Amino acid sequence: MRSRFISGLAWSLWALTVVFSVVSLLIAQQGSLIISLPLAAWTVTSSTVGTIVVSRRPENPIGWILCAIGFLWASNVFSGLYAIRALVTYPGSLPAGEVAAWVATWVVWPAFGLLAYLFLLFPDGRPLSPRWRPLLWINGILIAANVLVRALTPGPIAGLEGIRNPLGIEGYGGSLEFVGELLFYAIEVLVLVSVVSVFLRLRHARATTRLQIEWLAFAAALLGIVVIVGLVGDLLFGGFGWWLFLLVILAFLGLPLSIGVAVLRYRLYDIDIIINRTLVYGSLTLLLLVVYFGSVTATQALLQSLTGQQRLPQLAIVVSTLVIAALFSPLRRRIQAFIDRRFYRKKYDAANTLEEFSAKLRDETDLDSLNVELVTVVRVTMQPEHVSLWLRPDAGPKRGPSD
Repeated sequence: MRSRFISGLAWSLWALTVVFSVVSLLIAQQGSLIISLPLAAWTVTSSTVGTIVVSRRPENPIGWILCAIGFLWASNVFSGLYAIRALVTYPGSLPAGEVAAWVATWVVWPAFGLLAYLFLLFPDGRPLSPRWRPLLWINGILIAANVLVRALTPGPIAGLEGIRNPLGIEGYGGSLEFVGELLFYAIEVLVLVSVVSVFLRLRHARATTRLQIEWLAFAAALLGIVVIVGLVGDLLFGGFGWWLFLLVILAFLGLPLSIGVAVLRYRLYDIDIIINRTLVYGSLTLLLLVVYFGSVTATQALLQSLTGQQRLPQLAIVVSTLVIAALFSPLRRRIQAFIDRRFYRKKYDAANTLEEFSAKLRDETDLDSLNVELVTVVRVTMQPEHVSLWLRPDAGPKRGPSD
């Protein structure tokens, strides 16, 4: 009965998250859909993964943390859009607009503090050691204090087009804002410390825990690469703001998904394959983009110097596209071989050894030579402490009952 109650509570929280996300998309203005849609995808994904983890691993608080983060973000987006519609876009059209505005001032801030819990308790729901347990209490106190300060800070609410906090304490705005910033920075420092605890856990982790942490590290590294590439692209080309936000939110989807895989141990051993494919196709995509834009730029500069024509002919673009298509397969094979040699040396050597043995097996007829080759292959690929080969002696032809 207790398990059913916990599972039902988690799914009820998931249903509220989905309802808030859907209603937010319905009441959002056309311009804010660019932000609301990816946020809704992230909140629903986080809540869904958390609910599944709670259903399968109710003793692990990681699932509840993911559910809470998704619910808090969905509540923040919903209350903000509701307040804008009730107080600004169509004043008086919806009830309790000021209540929604007040909720929007504080409801999202606990989600940042929950990130510290997420990393401190990953992957088994327990801190690294008893020495790390006080950080759980300190983080809870910081979250509660931050919520209280944000709920009472006067002045316009961030992102709500001049709507003021209806319960803000006027006259103490500067002091409360200063205290709120200090609390937020303290929570950020605690989140960074919790990330350090994950790497410390990795140093003494067993095989399964190491794979679980590798899933989280892969998602975090992918998110970091997207942020860095997006910022560099925005600085170089400009006008990349909302694209950067969209890419970051999509990359954030990898965090709850990787955590769900790690905690549930579903296809846990596929992490090496995913990392390998990401390295191969990420490098291939980047290289092909460089070749494409390089060829187009060089062709345009050449035509401009020879003919003075500014626009690039359509034929040049078609030819560049065909070149990219022709280079795809050979470049992929070369990049795959390079990554296997550089990062997966043992597996690469084992694959080559097995391939060479298969070729010798087709041509070799001497049984003693094959025995030596087989033992060598086993030593290279499996690397056991001891190898011995036993061959069943030939019993000769079987005799029938009449012999």
